[in-house]
Order: sequence, then structure tokens, then C-alpha cells
Amino acid sequence: MPLSYTARRRWSLVILLIGLPAYVVAAVSLIAVLPALPGWATLLVYVFVGFAWMLPLKFVFLGIGQADPDAPRTQDDPRG
Repeated sequence: MPLSYTARRRWSLVILLIGLPAYVVAAVSLIAVLPALPGWATLLVYVFVGFAWMLPLKFVFLGIGQADPDAPRTQDDPRG
């Protein structure tokens, strides 16, 4: 069952305010326990970890910056 626009907006806010900082702490802690890597390898790990959080959550953020598609349309609505 797909999430409504309002639910996706709320979940995106929770993810960005609570989930993302927790993920950053977990990622930095994980990298700290890895053995010493060369600088380029550490950079690759940080880039991978930086993008990995959004892949499973992409569906939550799709269309959040758009107008609510479920809202009733008015005459001056730019959507037509």
C-alpha cells in the first residue's frame, strides 16, 4: 500500500531530523573500527556510506517538493 503525500512528508521529516543524524553517528563509528585504510580508500568508504542511506528510502522523498497532488484544485492553481 503506497504512502499518502502527507504521510511521506511526515516520514521524510522524521528521517531527516532523527534518522539521518543517527545514521551519521553509526557510519562514523563503523569507519572508526575499520583498520587504518589509505586516504583514497577511506574517501571511497565515506562516499559509499554517504549515498547508501538514501537508496532504500528514495520512495519516501519522491515528489515531496511538489504541491500536494491530493489537494482540491482551485481556479488559480498552476497545475491546471
